[in-house]
Amino acid sequence: MLGERIYELRMAHGWNQVQLAGKLNITKQTVSNWENDNIQPSVEMLVRIAKLFRVSTDYLLGLDDTPNINVDGLPLAFVTHIAQIIDDYKMK
Repeated sequence: MLGERIYELRMAHGWNQVQLAGKLNITKQTVSNWENDNIQPSVEMLVRIAKLFRVSTDYLLGLDDTPNINVDGLPLAFVTHIAQIIDDYKMK
C-alpha cells in the first residue's frame, strides 16, 4: 500500500522518481525500491514524505483513505476559498 501511495502522489504532482528523490535528498533507486515495495522508508523519512505531499502518515500507510489538506497557518478567507474550490470540483 505504501509504495502504491507514494507512486500515486508522485504522479499526481507530475514528478519523476529523480525529482522526488531530489526533494528528499535520496537516490532514485530508493524511490524505486519504495514504489516496488522492496524496502520501506524509515519512520523519519515517512514523516518527511507525508509533509512533502501534505498528507497524513495514516494516508501513506493505507490506514486512512482520505488525503487531507493541511491548511494550518492560512487565513480563514483562504481556507474558505479552498473549501469552495473543492465543493465546485465535487459537483462536477
